[in-house]
Amino acid sequence: MNRSPLRLFALSESREFGENIARALGVSLAEVEEKDFEDGEHKTYPAESVRGCDVFVVQSIYDEPGKSVNDKLCRLWFLIGALNDASAACVTAVVPYLAYARADRKTRPREPVTLRYVAQLFEAVGTDRVITLDVHDLAGFQNAFRCRTDHLEAGKLLVEHFSTRIEGDVAVVSPDVGGLKRAERFRRTLARRLGATVGSALMEKYRSDEAVSGAAVVGDVRGKTVIIVDDLISTGSTVARAAHACREQGATAVHVAVTHGLFVSEAAKVISNPALDSLVVTDSVPAFRLPPETVRAKLTVIPIAPLFAEAIRQIHIGGSISGLIED
Repeated sequence: MNRSPLRLFALSESREFGENIARALGVSLAEVEEKDFEDGEHKTYPAESVRGCDVFVVQSIYDEPGKSVNDKLCRLWFLIGALNDASAACVTAVVPYLAYARADRKTRPREPVTLRYVAQLFEAVGTDRVITLDVHDLAGFQNAFRCRTDHLEAGKLLVEHFSTRIEGDVAVVSPDVGGLKRAERFRRTLARRLGATVGSALMEKYRSDEAVSGAAVVGDVRGKTVIIVDDLISTGSTVARAAHACREQGATAVHVAVTHGLFVSEAAKVISNPALDSLVVTDSVPAFRLPPETVRAKLTVIPIAPLFAEAIRQIHIGGSISGLIED
């Protein structure tokens, strides 16, 4: 069992999320000093002793007005570096949404593998471990990092939401081939929870440069309640294609379950479309880009602070987090 004291920090952009984790853990957030200078530089460091402590730092890396993903990454790296200089025993970055996680491979000549560079910078400042949630490609994430990583999944939380709200024949749909494993895990868990057979289907998807096409549904969705499962929603174009295709194939209802809601560009219009009955996301990224009427009408937000709190607790005491993922 880890005898080092636990310290939980949260940078200002993720303060509310950090407080929710602290509450679930039954601890108080440690104090951090953050100062912005007129020339655009900033300084971030712990305002209390961390010598010999097991330290966890919360920062979700998404863009928002006044704070880019690069700002947030730099603030996180600077604090981790300062914690190591202050003799912390172990420093874990708690990153519910990890920017650049989709840039995990080359898709054309000379294209950067940005996730690998981000991982190297985490390691350069002395990060011992990174905890994150539902990255786009797990193998790409694990291959990018050389420090320890723990990957959490929101599938069980999303299944719990739907298991008490749907009835009749159900089919789980993956919007592309890359999401098949994720959708299949969701389908199996939902089937066990419902005690019933749950069907599956796949949307075809072709990408040429930045254009996405494909409208065929492989699998039977006629007369069924459909749940489209994905790791994130950005512009909403993928969800829109899948929802319309399922409706055309006779689905009686279409719901979407995703972990990260970025909601950029025209996403609000997509979500408001009558082809989509509801959308469920976690609070890894606040839904600040959506108008209130859209949020009230269709969006449900699932809190994930308890999941991260239990992961932190298990890591701190030397336990296992597999029970948080497996069902």
